[in-house]
Amino acid sequence: MPYTIPATSKTPALIIYLLDVSGSMGEELADGKTKIEVVSDALHQVAVRMVQRSTKGTTVAPRYNIAMFAYSSQVTDLLGGIKTIAELAQMGVPRLQPMDATDTAAAFREAEALLKSQLGNLQDSPAPLICHMTDGEYNTGGDPEPIARRIMQMSVPDGNVLIENIFVTDKALPQPITDPKSWQGITDETPLASPYAETLRRMSSPLPSTYASVMAEMGYKLSPGARMLFPGNTPEIVELGFAMSGATPVTPVTP
Repeated sequence: MPYTIPATSKTPALIIYLLDVSGSMGEELADGKTKIEVVSDALHQVAVRMVQRSTKGTTVAPRYNIAMFAYSSQVTDLLGGIKTIAELAQMGVPRLQPMDATDTAAAFREAEALLKSQLGNLQDSPAPLICHMTDGEYNTGGDPEPIARRIMQMSVPDGNVLIENIFVTDKALPQPITDPKSWQGITDETPLASPYAETLRRMSSPLPSTYASVMAEMGYKLSPGARMLFPGNTPEIVELGFAMSGATPVTPVTP
């Protein structure tokens, strides 16, 4: 069964974040926070959870390696290269600022280049995961789907590279998700209400059963095989999507 290699100090998981910081991310959600504030908060929470899953006593083991890119009309490396979770904990999660246009393809090209440079070092590690967050369709730079498809064909012995998408919008589903904890996820048959949601579904990997088990421990009921697509404009859905990015199986921390 694929996706069973745990994240350890010797076999760390590589997580790549691609974060849309286009101007519309400055819009407010129903709770009065802007989209970008909600995303920043959720990023901080998942970093805390990764630290907790990597801590033994007072030592944070390097179980996760993190890369983080913000994109608008240009792509910005927020961390200055790949950082361990211990380094990220020391640095803190960068606060995001909304900028201008949306060049999603450029962000995926950056991730593809990084993966090409790293795959040789990840043969004994969990399959890498890309967590992409956006609130709307690209408006410059072309279609990201062919690049995402190439990335999803890249693999290590644990499995193909995983891509998940967090779509911060109320226009993706005919009816909003009312209870994220009981929501079972989006299948290939789930009706979607926007063409770009359809595109993102095709760009989203099936949820491995090992990830579904970790999410079940957090109180979620996502079905194995559902697409790793999380559409919604509530903080709870954004938090669910980012929680998924930290759900790589890990070995228990022994006393």
